[in-house]
Amino acid sequence: MGTSFRPRRRGGRSDRHVQLRCRLPGLYRPKTRAGYRRPDLGIASFIRARCAGRRGSRRRTPVIVSTRDLSGRLERYRASIGSPTTSGLPQPTAPAGARASDLADRLAVALDGEVTSSAEGSIVRCEGISRRLDVDRARLATLPGQPAADIPLVFLDTETTGLATAAGTIAFLIGLGWWEADRFRQVQLLLPDQGEERALLTALEATIPAHSWLVTYNGRSFDWPLIVARYRMARRPPPIHAGHLDLLPIVRRLFRHRMPDARLQTAEAELLGLRRIGDVGGWEIPGRYLEFLRGGSAAGLVEVVRHNDQDVRSMAQLLAHLADGLADPDQRLTAPPGDLAGLSRAYAREHRLREALACLNAASDRPLGNEASSRVVLPPGSPPPVSTTDDAPWWSPRRPADFGGRANGGAGIRSPGHSRLDAVWTDERIAIDRAHILRRLGRPAEAARIWEGLAAGPGRTAIQATIELAKIHEHRLRDRPTALAVALRGLDLLERRRRMGRYEPTLEADLRRRVSRLSRSPARATPARIPGQVSPGRPGSRA
Repeated sequence: MGTSFRPRRRGGRSDRHVQLRCRLPGLYRPKTRAGYRRPDLGIASFIRARCAGRRGSRRRTPVIVSTRDLSGRLERYRASIGSPTTSGLPQPTAPAGARASDLADRLAVALDGEVTSSAEGSIVRCEGISRRLDVDRARLATLPGQPAADIPLVFLDTETTGLATAAGTIAFLIGLGWWEADRFRQVQLLLPDQGEERALLTALEATIPAHSWLVTYNGRSFDWPLIVARYRMARRPPPIHAGHLDLLPIVRRLFRHRMPDARLQTAEAELLGLRRIGDVGGWEIPGRYLEFLRGGSAAGLVEVVRHNDQDVRSMAQLLAHLADGLADPDQRLTAPPGDLAGLSRAYAREHRLREALACLNAASDRPLGNEASSRVVLPPGSPPPVSTTDDAPWWSPRRPADFGGRANGGAGIRSPGHSRLDAVWTDERIAIDRAHILRRLGRPAEAARIWEGLAAGPGRTAIQATIELAKIHEHRLRDRPTALAVALRGLDLLERRRRMGRYEPTLEADLRRRVSRLSRSPARATPARIPGQVSPGRPGSRA
């Protein structure tokens, strides 16, 4: 171990207390230069050699580098990068425009498309034969969330180089479709090279009218944000459109209860009866396009184009299915009860309560049974679904744990699987939704009869029904003694469940608070409140 020295202080720096070891090894360099590293020259020796010239005089010894060393280093550098020619000069490459033109020609020949060139670049445009596809737009517009009948619809689906919407993901294939009278026309725009993206963006902007609506499948979360990001990267505003209709939330809300998942291929099979044979997987699509850019064959993109073409056509067929099956009042009566219950919730979200009640009445008139659960088709090898029963204990993983919490929060009536779109619709869930809609329509007596029937049943739902029934008697029918009796009956049901080992802390806190308040109020019956009439009582009194 060598001795240490202290470097001189220069310019008031704070390194005067730094102790450096002599003979420290130097930093290792790359392998091509490792032979010229002096093993006996460390960092401390180098600093001492520099400082030694400054102590005695200002003259420095010049560093002489041999010409032979420089030429040897240059030859080794050329050998490491693999010079393609003996002269050391790189081979001339083809211009970017010529490469893009060659890729576009190869792609157009393989896909039977045409090359569209402009000042911004070249793209490949493929258009198939238009198909006859009837849809009643006037009837479709009556469904919740649908645009007016006179607004044009532009269907859009993209195939990308990844699953992110960041700057590194590019949409190399954009499938478009729209109706012309009773025929459905489809056009596909392909990007032969990444440098031609501006031409693709210009062609897309010319295809989307400003007063049209976009129709996508999960396009609000993926396709359209990605396209907007590409326009921003090009420093251009995205195309203007009047609205966006995403079919994925609609399929989830109406049909998820009888499907294993909400993918477009699953919706095709369950709703339209279509089965894709030999379809390319979504995970293969980016790799096929990147292989084409590296000089591979364009034949691998033929299946990708066919996949995108079927995606756009399936979205149009889904709209036609909605118009024929649910928008028609006569055909709606033959729809599955679970679909009608999901449609009623869609109506209720738009405050169209009468249409929602009509759907629930039609669903409750038909026996449901296990019809919805029998239609669920699970993929091979998947575990069976876990049924959420109402009698499951409060510590069961099949239902959220209830550890008390706020005494007045979370005690509202919730049907089993109320927040899960994949939950199977039952007669109980339909009855609960009917009671809520009737209460919102100002018909508390009919809602009370439904809650009375649910309170007479078994399980946790009966306790929740007593809470809702007590609310109606107290606040709507102004019958406090009956409300107190119903709340006490709910406490009796809670006691029975506690003896069985099923605790309900939140429901118990709500009922005890309600019983305490009703016991302190005067035990008198007041007339029922008429909608639109001020209830009698002291001015400023709170019911």
